[in-house]
Amino acid sequence: MAQAETQSLPQETFLTISANLLHRAFIEATRTDAKNLFKKLADGSAVALTQVEMEDKSLVRFDLALDHSEFRGKLNYGGFRNSLGVLIANLSTALQKEQKITSFTAEHDANVMMFGATAVTVEEGQPNVMVLGADVSGGQANVVLRLMYIDPGQFAAKDAPAGQEQA
Repeated sequence: MAQAETQSLPQETFLTISANLLHRAFIEATRTDAKNLFKKLADGSAVALTQVEMEDKSLVRFDLALDHSEFRGKLNYGGFRNSLGVLIANLSTALQKEQKITSFTAEHDANVMMFGATAVTVEEGQPNVMVLGADVSGGQANVVLRLMYIDPGQFAAKDAPAGQEQA
């Protein structure tokens, strides 16, 4: 049996591909198609986005998943699309300015990562923070992009004036 070969992409290339795939799936797509894709994600399904041909002509499948367990409020398509639009814009700006985007890997698996570009939005008075993660640990040639809402409270304490505690 043939061993799967691992091919590494520079972070900038990977993030550019990811941002472009997300833009195509939700911003360029018709509202109906994008909303149907969102419904599948919100229900917990991972969905196939596309296959990307690498420089060595191998194909890598990109899937998409959504973790909204830390979302504050009631998640709907409009709020999701706002978060995603901000995330794509922030990624694009950082990439265009050639800024370093910090990445964090999971303790148990270096192939599971989260990128430090954030999208902060407010829905019905509740702040929410979306980030992009990726899981490249599958034994097959595929990448699972993970859009995740993370606890916005971890950022609030950092921004508090010195000497004041967050409630």
